[in-house]
Amino acid sequence: MYVCVCKAVSHKHIHRAVNEGAVSLRDLKNLTGLGTCCGKCVPDARRTLVEAAARRAAEQPLFNDAGLVAA
Repeated sequence: MYVCVCKAVSHKHIHRAVNEGAVSLRDLKNLTGLGTCCGKCVPDARRTLVEAAARRAAEQPLFNDAGLVAA
């Protein structure tokens, strides 16, 4: 489903951006252009960003092969 109709940015685009390192709404704006036209998408984009970041954190191992906390 589209989060930003103006720039055709979907939930998948946001999840992909987070997996590629986006950590803030500013990152999403720079990568996708969302929130730069009418701005109605910003609240949903923020929620999706938080959800995607939480999912990414849950999927990452806490320790690497050396037994150290992964960054």
